[in-house]
Amino acid sequence: MLLKNKVVFITGASRGIGQAAALLFAEHGARLILHARNGASLTETIEKVAKVSSISPYVLTYDVKDISSIKNSFKAIKKEFGRLDVLINNAGVMNESLLGLVSDELIGQTMETNVHSVLYHMQYASRIMMKQKEGSIINVSSIAGTNGIEGNSAYSASKAAVIGATKSVSKELAPYHIRVNAVAPGFINTDLIGHYKDERLEKVIESIKMKRIGEPKEVANVFLFLASDLSSYVTGQVIGVDGGMVV
Repeated sequence: MLLKNKVVFITGASRGIGQAAALLFAEHGARLILHARNGASLTETIEKVAKVSSISPYVLTYDVKDISSIKNSFKAIKKEFGRLDVLINNAGVMNESLLGLVSDELIGQTMETNVHSVLYHMQYASRIMMKQKEGSIINVSSIAGTNGIEGNSAYSASKAAVIGATKSVSKELAPYHIRVNAVAPGFINTDLIGHYKDERLEKVIESIKMKRIGEPKEVANVFLFLASDLSSYVTGQVIGVDGGMVV
């Protein structure tokens, strides 16, 4: 077990990559803190975790755009566990829109969810980790953030910002033995790509050198590496999980 008794906080754990990470980390002995906007959406994840681990997850429900809720959640974590070993900033939104049609509301929602929340979660997590002189923070970016995607300017900008924040914070926290890295998934089989159908789907798959869609667990496997001592000398990095996708 790579994460036995490690306290791991995963935002956006109700489905997709977040759920896959929860299951994999549970199998490796982690004590899970699972987040979603509402408790009901975590039911499936909790049931699946129960099949692979005897340790019940600690649940936090709030909107990641709510700064006070973020702060209160970390207070609860400190009170319940006394420490935090791993933070995975996975919660995010993707709303497609051509530049000429991007609205103030879409930009605001995208930045608050994908950028502001990541910064605040890192801020409060680091306060706990700095005292214990160790920890791992994993931020979820995207191939959209490393390469840009047509018709996704706001989303691409938000995920590029995650990379910038990751690199900056990694330098600040390295003296405290806190590692900060980003993972940039490509086309992964989650609800985010559910609207890709027929010819559009085929076109995207054709742009992937491996000629297939990635699975959430394949991203979670990289999370596991970054969360564990296997990556003890890795920080400030952006690891792509995209099957050789060209965009």
